[in-house]
Amino acid sequence: MDIEWRTNVDPGARRAIEALVSSQRTLEDVVRWGLSLASPRLIADVVVQDEYNHDVVLEHSAGVYLVYDTT
Repeated sequence: MDIEWRTNVDPGARRAIEALVSSQRTLEDVVRWGLSLASPRLIADVVVQDEYNHDVVLEHSAGVYLVYDTT
């Protein structure tokens, strides 16, 4: 999975995010990860781009959001 960084993120946080998303292949994997946390993270928003493409937004940590481009 390709990651496009749109902001500066601490190198330690980058490594953690890269490790996390490397194990996620489907949106189901993303949702299961969010629900498995001690403080569960649900989908914060879904941004419809067109009839086929949606951006799915989850908070990773305070002020850091992950946006998954889905088709």
